[in-house]
Amino acid sequence: MREQELIVYRKFEDGQLLHDMCRLMEYDKEVTRELMYDCIHRLIDLAGHYGFYGNLWHCYLANLLVNNENSYSLGCEIRGAIDGTINEAVLHDIEIFKEFYDYDFAPMCEELGIAEYALIEKYQSSFAESKVYNTRICARICELAEKFCQNHTPQEMKDTLTQFYKEYGVGKLGLHKSFRVERDENGVHINPILNIAHVKLDDLVGYEIPKKKLTDNTDAFVAGKKANNCLLYGDAGTGKSSCIKAIANQYYDQGLRIIEIYKHQFKDLNDVISQIKNRNYKFIIYMDDLSFEEFEIEYKYLKAVIEGGLEKKPNNVLIYATSNRRHLIRENFSDKEEIREDMHTGDTVQEKLSLVARFGVSIYFGAPSKKEFDQIVVALAQRNGIDMPQEDLLLEANKWELSHGGRTGRTAQQFIDYLLGK
Repeated sequence: MREQELIVYRKFEDGQLLHDMCRLMEYDKEVTRELMYDCIHRLIDLAGHYGFYGNLWHCYLANLLVNNENSYSLGCEIRGAIDGTINEAVLHDIEIFKEFYDYDFAPMCEELGIAEYALIEKYQSSFAESKVYNTRICARICELAEKFCQNHTPQEMKDTLTQFYKEYGVGKLGLHKSFRVERDENGVHINPILNIAHVKLDDLVGYEIPKKKLTDNTDAFVAGKKANNCLLYGDAGTGKSSCIKAIANQYYDQGLRIIEIYKHQFKDLNDVISQIKNRNYKFIIYMDDLSFEEFEIEYKYLKAVIEGGLEKKPNNVLIYATSNRRHLIRENFSDKEEIREDMHTGDTVQEKLSLVARFGVSIYFGAPSKKEFDQIVVALAQRNGIDMPQEDLLLEANKWELSHGGRTGRTAQQFIDYLLGK
């Protein structure tokens, strides 16, 4: 069978369906009818799982190619075409995939009386069905499948695939923007987050100076220049976490990926970094609402990873954290008292301050003044099409913030949501 002649593109996650479709191409009448119905069933099942539409056979093939991590696809991710003999081996494989794309099952199905094959040639799928991809990723794979059909030669098809790797990458790290870390009996896994909020930096009204500091550092990072770990600290509800979500959206096309990790997972940081350090993407390890009580020692893992361990932190990894605490670790007045159980008071203080010192950039997000809060409310109201006299709008907004946590960007957004709900 032709799929067994592949050289570079092997070990597909769902390769059994490819094997069975190749069996159909050999057209053994004794097995073809039953197997065809089984393959139709599995392709429709995949459509529900992945959200595919159009020609499901072609979408399945495209999905195999964009998820297969091999020496060629990993070399091309974000960077584009590479040199070497590997190109000849890949072209050999693409010639086989071109045969798969060009194969016409219609005569076989007509002879066997299988009219249902037409269902998978122009399939209409509900995006809400997808359990693996969001609509953006699903659309890209389906569009790639259509582009492959327009390619006249294997070389054109290879060029199209290489361009996809350059623009988006390969596998889960290429297709998705953000990830979380999970551990099971098989080890530490970096799994995609499917539903990330589509926040943009321009959506965050105010805080222009903090946003500029954050984007300047991130610009340098994605450009391959020297950049620092960032700590975003300040009052609650001022947009620290929203800024991180916004840069995940803004810099995705430049190869930036965000990995969210929680305090109890810090012991897994070395495993996470080992999985990503040789990839062509830029990674921000994101720690939300970071702070430590006196009895919590997880910060020691973090200190070693940021700076201080024997192994150098990879150039494609930065750490961004948000916190309501400037120094991250809870401090007491007793830390500075002359008489206390700890004989070396200065050492204790330095131990607690040494973590925040390893964040090269600290960005303060403070609660807005009344004037700034009013500006945020007016801007959000205009953006959401709320037609209300400005005097009445601000009067109601001030009443709202008095009973809902004070003047913050979050409070302003909640007030606008309240008006929209009415």
